[in-house]
Amino acid sequence: MRPFRPAWSVIALAILSGRAAEAAAQGLSGHAMGQAIPSLITASPIPGGGDLSEIRVLQPIAMGDVGYAGVLRGRLTLNFERWTIEDGELAPGDWGEGFYDRRHPHTTVHEAVAWGVLQAGEVTGSLTAGKGFVPFGTDDPMSRPFLRYPVNHHFAQLLERAELAAGVRAFGVVLEGSLFNGDEPTDPSAWPNMERFGDSWSLRATVVPVAGVELQGSHASVKSPEHRDGFGLDQVKWSASGRWNRMVGTVPVYALLEWARTTEGNDTFTFNSVLGEGAVRFGRHLIGYRFERTTRPEEERLFDDPFQSLRPHTDDNILGMTRWTLHTLHYEARYEPAGWLGISPFAELTLGTVQDEGQGLFSAEVFYGGDTSVTSLVLGFRMDLGGAMPRMGRYGVVAEPMNHSSTVLQGHTH
Repeated sequence: MRPFRPAWSVIALAILSGRAAEAAAQGLSGHAMGQAIPSLITASPIPGGGDLSEIRVLQPIAMGDVGYAGVLRGRLTLNFERWTIEDGELAPGDWGEGFYDRRHPHTTVHEAVAWGVLQAGEVTGSLTAGKGFVPFGTDDPMSRPFLRYPVNHHFAQLLERAELAAGVRAFGVVLEGSLFNGDEPTDPSAWPNMERFGDSWSLRATVVPVAGVELQGSHASVKSPEHRDGFGLDQVKWSASGRWNRMVGTVPVYALLEWARTTEGNDTFTFNSVLGEGAVRFGRHLIGYRFERTTRPEEERLFDDPFQSLRPHTDDNILGMTRWTLHTLHYEARYEPAGWLGISPFAELTLGTVQDEGQGLFSAEVFYGGDTSVTSLVLGFRMDLGGAMPRMGRYGVVAEPMNHSSTVLQGHTH
């Protein structure tokens, strides 16, 4: 055992005391925001064929940040979708947590995370703990310009896990690692299975060559995400992306290019995704385009609800794979009748195709009643209080001030 060195303890205590005194001088800070998106959604095809229209309130959330002089910070995000989209958000191609062709409602406590940051010269380190997003992949789609979640949501992000994460940032390079529980939520009220904490891990590296440009690569090993007790298939996940969020002249421009791969069951199943999206804002007007090509599993559906699959999931439930090729156009106009209130009417159109991928018992043409052309139209308006949605799932050394969002989303020209 290494002997105890009192001198080193005194030096460390002096450094921490100095940081605490500096923090006390700067004091507390905080910010809160909320949003809700009333929408009319029309989608085709749906299981069995035909189309369906619904009116729903999407992404109703309340979020609060509190910080102590940049040294300590916490975030709480409450999501109320368990009451507004109990049966999911109509969205052809979307899947996860037992839902198909609908986006599942997120858990009521979406984020409850705290982190501490310590800086020494050009090096900054952080430690994060709580329930939230694992350092893997790209930003939560909720904080990106488009309303509709990509098909690859469960390939490109890992969310609502109990995690312990560490990060270090120096000279434009960020390294993050985490331990977390592999199980996904089973319903909006579910909490992570703490008996499984630490059975999964992730690593992410981010390079920031200049402000507003990020290159990211990450890897994760996730144990039995779709079986809460840990007896399901394990996943190995990879992600790489490039992100641009900068001014071009006087115009804010956002762009994201990402690749994701997930393998299940010792490479028994492999799912790939390529996605590119971009948006520009001219004054109050935002125009965006997204292209996505993603394969997804096709699991055995419930007899009385073809929008949901059997849970817990096992490899016997996977009947095949489909490939979704989608193009999405988005337009919105932002109005701020008061400094604390934003209203953004929008229209979003998705067109594309769904096709069988490889061999399997599942037939997209049969399941969707002979229609493999995808159409989705969403009309609605985004209401936000306290500013537009910040980048979600970024803690510690990659966190940004909550009231500083994407220049494209926020409509600012700085």
